[in-house]
Amino acid sequence: MAYWLFKSEPDVFSFDDLIAKGDAGEEWDGVRNYQARNNMRAMKKGERGIFYHSNVGKECVGIVEVVAEAHPDSKAADPKWECVDIKAIQPLARTVTLDQAKVEPRLKDMVLVNNSRLSVQPISDAEWAVLMELGGVD
Repeated sequence: MAYWLFKSEPDVFSFDDLIAKGDAGEEWDGVRNYQARNNMRAMKKGERGIFYHSNVGKECVGIVEVVAEAHPDSKAADPKWECVDIKAIQPLARTVTLDQAKVEPRLKDMVLVNNSRLSVQPISDAEWAVLMELGGVD
């Protein structure tokens, strides 16, 4: 199973907003970066990810699941832009900040640590395990 990180500004769309969407989840729309779009094209239904609050907080806050694979972004005029749908699974017991990730040696190669601007990015199995440990998830 692959793991992913989804970044959102919490004052625009927060993890609590995703929780409020329930099991139907929400379209992860508005992505206008080819690498991020291609990451979404690689996602499979059932894969898990981290919801990351960018700008305000700069922290991993919850676990999400892909509930619909790549499809046209309903808010894009150009059909080349695609998105997936995700739903909230659970909040992390403890948030994991970008500063924590940057000083954690086991996360030194994580995309978030090295390219914090990419809005949708992969997480390795080992990185996922570290994030779960730091986030207090069994």
